[in-house]
Amino acid sequence: MSNATSTDILSHTEGAILTLTFNRAQKKNSITVAMYQQLADALTTASTDAAIRVVVFQGHEAIFSAGNDLGDFMNVPPAGDESPVFQFLRAIASFPKPIVAAVCGPAVGIGTTMLLHCDLVIAGDNAAFSMPFVNLGLCPEAASSHLVPQMMGYHRAAEALLLGEPFMAEAALEVGLVNRVVPPSEATRVAMQWAQKLAAKPISSLIETKRLLKRGNESVVAERMKEEGASFGRMLREPAAKEAFTAFMERRLPDFSKV
Repeated sequence: MSNATSTDILSHTEGAILTLTFNRAQKKNSITVAMYQQLADALTTASTDAAIRVVVFQGHEAIFSAGNDLGDFMNVPPAGDESPVFQFLRAIASFPKPIVAAVCGPAVGIGTTMLLHCDLVIAGDNAAFSMPFVNLGLCPEAASSHLVPQMMGYHRAAEALLLGEPFMAEAALEVGLVNRVVPPSEATRVAMQWAQKLAAKPISSLIETKRLLKRGNESVVAERMKEEGASFGRMLREPAAKEAFTAFMERRLPDFSKV
């Protein structure tokens, strides 16, 4: 099991804004089990910390996140609802305060699906979003099987989730996944500007407005996330996923003809 050092996820508080930074660029900001736990714990604490009004997620100008660290994921697969990855997903989906994300470069798998639970997303014009779960012999997570069709419409969601191919920042803007597209060097600055505007507003109004915006969706998201998690865990042990992961580690194309 890979252990997240204090620098894999940088946590910085300034004013009323907590910034969580993926800081593992040498590994394309891929997320380990320990990093998921760190993120889950940070969000859980921030949810009830009166000093924190806004959370900002960011990566590097060239990479937001390559998603799961597959080597770590193979060694420590999620085992039940209390696995760190599911703790993180529940924490971000239920977080009561505004979440802003600055996304540049590739945002793969959970690097994209986590954005469905953010409130404002600033994308660099080099951002590339993808949800390649099928290509790994798996299924969607983070309630994306519900939220992506809700956001994009069925056919665009099917294209994104069945083909699993990247779509760029302008396409993400068109379907409503991101709010604004800016040069990569500007993404963090704009995200922080928006976070500062939010932090200056009454927190009671922010929390109540977010609650009302999400009203009617909370139970559906929670149930879908649970259903996806059960399917994901089962499929992770099946031949298609084993072939996909083995092929990745062996740096070859997977052969699904016999699975």
